[in-house]
Amino acid sequence: MRVSIVLAAAVLGLSAGAAPAADPPLIPREVIFGNPDRAGVQVSPDGRRISFLAARDGVMNVWVAPVSDPSRAAPVTNDTTRGIQTYFWAFNNTHILYLKDDGGDENWAVHSVNVESGEDRTLTQTDPILGPDGQPIPQPSGRPLRPRAQINGVSDEFPSEIIVGLNNRVPQFHDLYRVNIETGQMTLIEQNPGFLGYMLDDEYDLRFAFSMTPDGGNQIYKRTDDGSWDEYLTIPGDDLLTTNPAGFSEDGNTLYLIDSRGRDTAALNALDLNTGKLETVFQSPRADVNGLMVHPTKDTIQAVSIDYARTEWTVLDQSIAPDIERLRAMAEGDINISSRSHDDSKWIVVYVQDDGPVRYYLYDRPSKRGTYLFSNRPALEGVQLAKMHPVIIKSRDGLNLVSYLSLPPESDTDADGRPDHPLPTVLYVHGGPWARDSWGYNTIHQWLANRGYAVLSVNYRGSTGFGKNFINAANKEWAGKMHDDLIDSVNWMVEQKIAKPDEVAIMGGSYGGYATLVGLTFTPETFACGVDIVGPSNLRTLLETIPEYWKPLMDLWAARVGDPRTEAGRAFLDSRSPLSHVDDIERPLLIGQGQNDPRVKVSESDQIVEEMQRKAIPVTYVLYPDEGHGFARPENRLSFFAVSEAFLAEHIGGRAEPIGDDFTNSSIQVPHGAEQVPGLKEAIGD
Repeated sequence: MRVSIVLAAAVLGLSAGAAPAADPPLIPREVIFGNPDRAGVQVSPDGRRISFLAARDGVMNVWVAPVSDPSRAAPVTNDTTRGIQTYFWAFNNTHILYLKDDGGDENWAVHSVNVESGEDRTLTQTDPILGPDGQPIPQPSGRPLRPRAQINGVSDEFPSEIIVGLNNRVPQFHDLYRVNIETGQMTLIEQNPGFLGYMLDDEYDLRFAFSMTPDGGNQIYKRTDDGSWDEYLTIPGDDLLTTNPAGFSEDGNTLYLIDSRGRDTAALNALDLNTGKLETVFQSPRADVNGLMVHPTKDTIQAVSIDYARTEWTVLDQSIAPDIERLRAMAEGDINISSRSHDDSKWIVVYVQDDGPVRYYLYDRPSKRGTYLFSNRPALEGVQLAKMHPVIIKSRDGLNLVSYLSLPPESDTDADGRPDHPLPTVLYVHGGPWARDSWGYNTIHQWLANRGYAVLSVNYRGSTGFGKNFINAANKEWAGKMHDDLIDSVNWMVEQKIAKPDEVAIMGGSYGGYATLVGLTFTPETFACGVDIVGPSNLRTLLETIPEYWKPLMDLWAARVGDPRTEAGRAFLDSRSPLSHVDDIERPLLIGQGQNDPRVKVSESDQIVEEMQRKAIPVTYVLYPDEGHGFARPENRLSFFAVSEAFLAEHIGGRAEPIGDDFTNSSIQVPHGAEQVPGLKEAIGD
């Protein structure tokens, strides 16, 4: 069974600096937005070593230590630019694999490093892709298009080999290669005729391929004995975002599916590939199955989780029930098992809290003993942070919007989840939109609550985890009912006396950045100001400039957002685009953008800034030439949130730490509007 590895690194803050007597000290931005001390902890398959991400000369790299003595950790990678974000152990126990892009372009290359010798090998092509004329294919950013690698298969049956997809032949499609991680030898095993992707088993046999249907669904093909592909299973468009294969059984005869077909919330189903019988293993009427705990060698699914307001695990395999019971008693917080040794004797256990650092434990399963390793932010131990309160807000048409409210601790003296008096408030909108907010430590919430703001994050329609009907209610509702949900949430905060109605800001990244622009154009009197981070300003140009490897997904975008391939579709997309409504902007706007963003091109920010300039509408534009879809370098995060903090304080009145030296080593540029944010013009030296 292929199990995806998700690395999560929460960032927290510590108490420092002077503040009014009634307020807690400001948590320095450097602590909140800088690198965590440690993150992404894993145990090697043989259980002899642990690894984690930590800073090396200020840049996040992989460190390795004996499992018996984590204090002996030493770095095994030496990235000097944006830091390593994704890595995992190879099954040979001597190599670590990691992905690296260039300046945020998301054209990932696969690297293999020998943890004993230190040899670091780039396994996949990084040279530009050439067009029919033999010249590099240009991108809107001006950079040549480079191949984008993806890891399609990892198996303990082949500890020194992986399967890699690479789009170096046709940018839209990934061919499959078998790659030796020790020597770098690559062997083509499948030239992609036009599939979105493939699924292999532990023997590296190609079992399934996928393509998009005209309604935005998924056609699954099964490999035949003669090497051809037969249609096997069709996932309707309404089920696409809530139905996907989750892996094979150990014998390869059962396909596990997260499956919403014939129901609303996605269940865990088991499909017998010999008989076609479909059996439901677990289901919840409240939320989709979103997490699986899988045995490291037997491929049995031992526990499943849902996330409605908080993560809830249900044990399916009673052999681990005593372990889960022990872990629940060992420490506070929501539990995640992030890594397991091959013999299943050692687990890395992560405890997530809303008002404290992430804590990592090494759990010895035979003895049922847990050893505390470290937290990701030791400086935060004992610091008063904000609680995150799950709240359910009703939309105007009756949907339950699972949301999360954080308040400055000093504002809620009776700890009832409501402030003693209304506060300046930030509505922080998640990206995606096919993603979600969840309970736990949230960097933005803690930063803003410490500055004196109430902060609300809303799982508006289209957010994942709440069933397909909730997702599908957002189809072609960008700037429509999706935005209504946000306005309903603002009205709820005012009614609950949480927010001051004239001091509500909207802020977010990606779709959240788009929502910010919509807020200031479609409902110009609702928000006092807005902070847009890498948000699209024109849905038509957004879809016309998506990355090459997203173009096979156009039917999905057409069904759920709008179709840029038809005249009517283009007109609809323009009508839902903030760029078409620039004249309606009345309130201050701050825009942050990465020059190399492959998803929301820099032109999306450029064009709305240019239009606002042409119409003499004030805007502040912050640009980073070495960033992509978000700001990975801590120096850039520090600088942008220093600007954002001064901007919010100016317009809705919270506290602010001076910009100080937060621009040191940042690539920050301010092409327009520096004079509109207090201290910004002086900080950049213009």
